[in-house]
Formats: sequence, C-alpha cells, structure tokens
Amino acid sequence: MDNYLLLKLLQAADYDVSRAEKGILYLDEIDKIARKSAAPSVSRDVSGEGVQQALLKIIEGTVANIPPKGGRKHPEQPMIQINTRNILFICGGAFEGIEKVIGQRVGRSTMGFGAASQEESEDSLSDILTQVQPEDLLSYGLIPEFIGRVPVLTTMDPLGEEDLFKILTEVRNAIIKQVQRLFEMDGVNLQFTEDALRKVVEYTVEKGTGARGLRSVLEQAMMDVMYDVPSQEISELLITAETIEIGLTRSLVHGHSLAALPCIDVLHLLGYGMPAPSDHEPSGI
Repeated sequence: MDNYLLLKLLQAADYDVSRAEKGILYLDEIDKIARKSAAPSVSRDVSGEGVQQALLKIIEGTVANIPPKGGRKHPEQPMIQINTRNILFICGGAFEGIEKVIGQRVGRSTMGFGAASQEESEDSLSDILTQVQPEDLLSYGLIPEFIGRVPVLTTMDPLGEEDLFKILTEVRNAIIKQVQRLFEMDGVNLQFTEDALRKVVEYTVEKGTGARGLRSVLEQAMMDVMYDVPSQEISELLITAETIEIGLTRSLVHGHSLAALPCIDVLHLLGYGMPAPSDHEPSGI
C-alpha cells in the first residue's frame, strides 16, 4: 500500500523525483483503518491495524524503492528511489462517535439523565471535538506508533449554508454546471433562480448529508424534468424554488404533456397553478 501511495504521488509529479519528495499526500477516511478492539491483533488482521503498520515507515521518513509501472507485472524494471522525509502527510476522517470517547474523558454525559438536549448537543458537538487528545484517538482504535508520527491534531467546523451554496455553484465542475451541461446536450438552456438553489441547500442541511448530499437532493428534485423535457421542443427552462419543493415531495401527479414553448417556467409547463399547456399561445411568450 505504501508503494502505491508513493507511485500515485510520483505520477502526479510527472515522474519528477525532486518534486515528488516535496509533495503533499492527503489520506482520507483514515478513521476506517482503526482497529476494533484496544488489544493488539494476534490473529488474522481484519481490523485495519496492518494498514497502520504499513504506513509507519513512509510517514516517519525513509528511502522507498518504487516500481514505476507496478511491481507484479514488471518485476524486472529498475526501481525509483524516493525519500519521504520532506513529504507532508495529512490524515483526515469523520471519526464518527469519537465525541463519546472525548465526553467520557472530560466528564460530559452524552446519554441518560445528565445528557444535554438535542439543540444543546448540536451546538456543543464542535466544542467537544476541539478537546480531542491523542489518548482519545488511541481509545478510538489508532495504534500509538501511528499517533506519535502524526503529532498535530486539529478539527474543522461543519459546512454552513453559504459553504454549501458555493460548492453547488462556484467550484470547478460544480453540480449545477454538470446538470446544465446535460440539458445543453439536448439543446435546452437550463437556468436556476437563486431561491431554487437556496432551497436545495436548505433541504441538504436538513438531511445532514453534507456536500455529498447536494447531488442527491438536486437529482431527486429534477427527476421528472430530466426525463420529460429532452423529448419536447423546448429551448429554455427556468427552475424556481417551487419547482424544487414539488420535485422533492414527489407531488407531480398531473398528466399534462409539455408544450413546445421557447421559454417558460417548469411549473407552468407541468400545469401547476396554470391552465393546461395547450391553452397557451406560443406567439405571446
């Protein structure tokens, strides 16, 4: 595993060893390799402790021999040596449930008569996480050798509505841009009002699924539109907050077909709060 990580870093540096030796490796979901019990594993390793052991040498700093094309298929190829001493390793993870471990140490109850209410627990969760110490990670399942090689501990605040809104609209390859590109392939110019985007963010926050939940909320809200609009002669669509609400509650029960109008709100196309689409006069749009 350690050679695989360094090989990916070397490939990202275009096989420039000097650049790779000053690179940054971010290891996500590091909490998933925590062992399940506090006792060391003496049988078959199925808890992730072996993965932690394999990472110790490269995190501490060593000269690793990396096969540039993989070691199994090309065993005769010359190795590339990489010194990992100056590589920055960043390990991150959700660490679900570690607040209970911290609460036991600091004497804060998470259940029972002394537990805080739901509102208070949500507000104090970030405060509890800021009190994390190496012994908490040890109780969670990380081995002492691994914890000692990652000496700096920090926590991050959960994403707010403004952060999710920027992720939805502004980042490179944003979800909104992807959906607009899909409709553009069918010759449809898709636009969203700001209220519609805020509604998507609002439902995502309610579900508590984070940034990954933006796509599921948007696709659920747009499901009927995605299937119906491309088969119609429509050149432009506008998605409003009401459209998002109707899509999420799956209350699209009217059987009207979409009219061949150049630009009109999706709700009007589907016949919500309006006469049947056949009653519209395209020339008046």
